[in-house]
Amino acid sequence: ERHLRANDREFNLSFKYANNAIKTSKYNIFTFLPLNLFEQFQRLANAYFVFLLILQLIPAISSLSWFTTVVPLLLVLCITLVKDGSDDIVSSAAQYYIQYLHLSISAVQADLLLLSSSEPLNLIYIETVRCEAPNNRLDKFTGTLAVEGQTFALDNERILLRGCTLRNTEWCFGLVLFGGPDTKLMQNSGKSVFKRTSIDHLMNVLVLIIFGLLACMCTILAIGNGIWEYQQGSSFTVFLPRQEGADAALSGFLTFWSYVIILNTVVPISLYVSVEILRLGNSYYIDWDRKMYHTKSDTPAQARTTTLNEELGQIKYIFSDKTGTLTQNIMTFNRCSINGKSYGDNHPRRHHNNHLLWCWHKKVDFSWNSLADPKFSFHDHALVEAVKQGSTEVHAFFKLLALCHTVMPEEKTVGNLYYQAQSPDEGALVTAARNFGFVFRSRTPETISVVEMGTNTTYELLAVLDFNNVRKRMSVIVRSQKGRLTLYCKGADTIIYERLHPSCSKLMEVTTEHLNVSYAGEGLRTLALAYKDLDEAEFQAWRERHHEASTALEEREEKLDAIYEEIETDLLLLGATAVEDKLQDGVPQTIEQLSKADIKIWVLTGDKQETAENIGYSCNMLREEMTEVFVVAADTAEGVREELLELLRTACMCQTVICCRVTPLQKAQVVELVKKYKKAVTLAIGDGANDVSMIKAAHIGVGISGQEGMQAVLSSDYSFAQFRYLQRLLLVHGRWSYLRMCKFLRYFFYKNFSFTFIHFWYGFFCGFSAQTVYDEWFITMYNLVYTALPVIGLSLFDQDVNDRWSFQYPQLYSPGQQNQYFSIKAFGKILLHSCYSSLILFFIPYAAMHDTVRDDGKDIADYQSFALLAQTCLLMVVNLQLGLDTYYWTAVNHFFLWGSLSVYFAVSFTLYSNGMFLIFTSSFPFIGTARNSLNQPNVWLTIFLTTILCVLPVVALRFLLIQLRPTINDKVRYKVRQAKAVLPPPVRRFPRRRISTRRSGYAFSHARGYGDLVTSGRFLRRPVKSRPALFPLAESPLAENSPQTYRNIGEGTPSS
Repeated sequence: ERHLRANDREFNLSFKYANNAIKTSKYNIFTFLPLNLFEQFQRLANAYFVFLLILQLIPAISSLSWFTTVVPLLLVLCITLVKDGSDDIVSSAAQYYIQYLHLSISAVQADLLLLSSSEPLNLIYIETVRCEAPNNRLDKFTGTLAVEGQTFALDNERILLRGCTLRNTEWCFGLVLFGGPDTKLMQNSGKSVFKRTSIDHLMNVLVLIIFGLLACMCTILAIGNGIWEYQQGSSFTVFLPRQEGADAALSGFLTFWSYVIILNTVVPISLYVSVEILRLGNSYYIDWDRKMYHTKSDTPAQARTTTLNEELGQIKYIFSDKTGTLTQNIMTFNRCSINGKSYGDNHPRRHHNNHLLWCWHKKVDFSWNSLADPKFSFHDHALVEAVKQGSTEVHAFFKLLALCHTVMPEEKTVGNLYYQAQSPDEGALVTAARNFGFVFRSRTPETISVVEMGTNTTYELLAVLDFNNVRKRMSVIVRSQKGRLTLYCKGADTIIYERLHPSCSKLMEVTTEHLNVSYAGEGLRTLALAYKDLDEAEFQAWRERHHEASTALEEREEKLDAIYEEIETDLLLLGATAVEDKLQDGVPQTIEQLSKADIKIWVLTGDKQETAENIGYSCNMLREEMTEVFVVAADTAEGVREELLELLRTACMCQTVICCRVTPLQKAQVVELVKKYKKAVTLAIGDGANDVSMIKAAHIGVGISGQEGMQAVLSSDYSFAQFRYLQRLLLVHGRWSYLRMCKFLRYFFYKNFSFTFIHFWYGFFCGFSAQTVYDEWFITMYNLVYTALPVIGLSLFDQDVNDRWSFQYPQLYSPGQQNQYFSIKAFGKILLHSCYSSLILFFIPYAAMHDTVRDDGKDIADYQSFALLAQTCLLMVVNLQLGLDTYYWTAVNHFFLWGSLSVYFAVSFTLYSNGMFLIFTSSFPFIGTARNSLNQPNVWLTIFLTTILCVLPVVALRFLLIQLRPTINDKVRYKVRQAKAVLPPPVRRFPRRRISTRRSGYAFSHARGYGDLVTSGRFLRRPVKSRPALFPLAESPLAENSPQTYRNIGEGTPSS
């Protein structure tokens, strides 16, 4: 608990609260190098190579020069240093301490209790504040303030958090509650949960397997050395000086560690840093993709993380919010039920013979209302006539809509009203009341002003019973100018029905029929309205209990909920509203494409079951041929537990699952349930604060920047503006990233294993003496120079088919879901392939060089010539293998591949020259080897024969597999080759179940309402500002590779 006094510095300093100094960077100029190196050496691979370096310092063990280990290690460390340093500079607000000593204009740089502002009626004087200790709860604050002997409640709506920006307010005064690291923003800036991909987990397992393989090889060679020393070591003392009493066991022990040094390349030191570089490059493709750029909102796609790209190619389950994600979250008042009569029935209905009957009426003329919104449209004249005739129920209905809300009005010119609403639903309902003659004009903390059929009326606002996820309703208590006390309530129909007076039973039945059959069946967002007249004495007693609960420091929310329950009883039903929320462009087509990619889509919504089912049909998630629908429902905790296992078993067999009436916490729990028991890769997508927990729970979180703020985007891994871009993110970028990463890993392990296994075979021909096959400079530059760039080119530019064919055949996505491209099984195949290649690469050059002479009769069968031949064959084979694995050749690929080979020969002739030997005799012993060997025909014939024997079986096996067991990738690539320029034939269009554009039933925003803000008098206004276009050229949905422009396997939809 924290105590503060206004203008009492000595009292506040006595508690030694944190000042406003904030460190936002991870490193500084002094700690960067030691701290970063310490973090890097915590990685197993880096620590292992430091251990090798220590071994190389022991003369009895060292079998390689020091630079063969130091150079690769330093390069990896330096690359990581640069990457971590640049990331820290970019991600932090400053590189050093930021001292907020002076407030800048508009910026709130500490957590403040708002005292007063330039707005009227907001001046208060505070003496003492008692509040909670610093914490990271952005949505909750508990405290009290003492003013002239009176105690008042403080909550989250009374404070300004660090990072807020003032709008439409010239100035404000505030009392600092939390500063520096104690602010809620900094309390939330701790380390986020680090998401790791399935490939990351697999690589960790494979590294352990590789360590085991290394230990086995070294043990075999060490035992061989011990046996050889025991049996034949004494026979070679002329060439190998031998000390008296030499122990074969000791020799074997030392040889074990010598081979650990020689075979160290089997453990890839550059693997992790290479993977991070590739992920960074592939993430830029998402940022640069203009086909995922939304021109209207000037919003490009953004990869907010660089570590999850390939996981996008393995998604099995998508969990999606509805409002603002599938729909536009732009609400229009469409229909309503008042006192048992339905208004606004002006949309197409299906006749018994399956034909559509159109019942359009002429648009209602609101010219009689000078304050009407000109953009509002309605087609049922009967409702306007009822308003004009003074129907008591209709007037009460719209009066409730004009009073029961937390909307903030802004009137820049007379009659030109702009409503700042917490959610689009409230804005639509208040706008409807405005057009039908009940205009919400202005408000103060204590009053609400409404123009009722041309008459100015002011109501005293006594209490706001705000919305939360449990209540699913909100209420206001007002006093009219005649002294009448009334409670107005709106909320979910099931919640309102539980609190109705028994006399409303018949009206409830009729209204329910309207809601469930007409409104929810058409996908409209529904809401029930009710009211209650209050007794003055009863209200005053309740008001005292409400004040006590609102000023409690502990369990304040629970106490307030109980107080609200006391007064929200015996309500009288007025009717219900229906608001239309249209689907975003391309949503049905996107869902259809994702379903064909065998991705299961779950929609988690707060709507009722009837509305949720209609959403499924509207979005093509549910189709007419689906005759069986499995519904799981339970009203008790015990019932939920009984149904849970059945839900998981059955739902995971379905292509589509729609969960209705779920809270934000339940959304996250559903995601965790599937993650835990199905072991599948999940993706969650949403646009609002109520989706944050679900986004964080999934393997991949996607945020949509829409009408409900940026909370979802800030918590996401990837973000864009429209749901339809999800198909491009997964079917193009995700699939390509996964394919590239798998190819990189397969090739990386193949080239390293082939390189290392040759040392293993050579051990049996050199007396297990820990002699290397290759020149030490070749060992140093093999991974850093000769094979680095070609694999980077493959991993950044390769694609099996282009994006157009990826959309046309979404089935190409399924191999990633099944881990077909890289797994432990694939690793085993790589191991066998490398073993075969190493056998050819060792024994063919060995046989070709054995007892061989040059064409001039001179001897060529020396160790150095054999080493040069073996390493040349190796480099040729691994580069040719990479060429066979490359589907998409670019100029960069050619440059990297042929450039690497050219560099190898240039470096070989340079390092093996007479000049290098004369300058550094001990470092360059291969004098003249390249010149004397590579000019011999038999050497080039050996290279050709070795390359053919290594590659020919691979080509033959692939040919047989394509002919006998072709994969979906093989089939599509065959079609691409056969019909690149052929237009797809027309296909039959399947009939739609519905054509209505109404998508869902009413659900409150899952964020706490503005009720407390209204009563506090702190106005929040956010004028709309246009942003300059990022790209000058606009792209229509049809130009964004949307699926309706391409034909699918077996069926499709013509472009429109």
